[in-house]
Amino acid sequence: MELSDEELCRRVAGRDTQAFELLVERHQAAAYRLARSILGHDEDARDISQEAFLRVYQAAGQFDARSRFSTWFHRILVNLCIDHQRRGKWWRKFVPLAATDDAEDDQPALDPPSQAPGPDLEAIRRQSGARLRAAMALLSPNQRVAVTLLVQEDLSSKEIAAVLNCSESTARVHLHRAMAQLRKTLKEE
Repeated sequence: MELSDEELCRRVAGRDTQAFELLVERHQAAAYRLARSILGHDEDARDISQEAFLRVYQAAGQFDARSRFSTWFHRILVNLCIDHQRRGKWWRKFVPLAATDDAEDDQPALDPPSQAPGPDLEAIRRQSGARLRAAMALLSPNQRVAVTLLVQEDLSSKEIAAVLNCSESTARVHLHRAMAQLRKTLKEE
């Protein structure tokens, strides 16, 4: 039987390194994605997500299981991201991802066309992604976090409220205002 995250956290509080490694394994990819979407920079996202796991290891004894482990962990991670941005790292611009090398040039000319997106579609996707990232950057930190938790982590407004340490109605207001701002910003362009 697989141990719950809450049980693993309890064991981490007792300094069980295997339990900690399992928690990291379970949550590492999602933590990086969340930090990356908030910070917009790969290296910062790696650093902050690692710092969040260190904080979990150090503070595991403070987890009181009133909420799910994932909610508690997201709160730690989001707070670290916001603190990181406040320290002046917010000025880093989004770096476009390196272009992928499509193997289409190596294909014989008579093969059927590739189902992979062509350069025009890739350019549109990159441009749309850049527009969305720019629009997200205009949101307040709480609005950006709320949208990210909703879209990427599929958290409920109650869980978002727990991460942001606010009421559920305040979390819904953050979401509503963020979506309205995104619609307005993206419509203007």
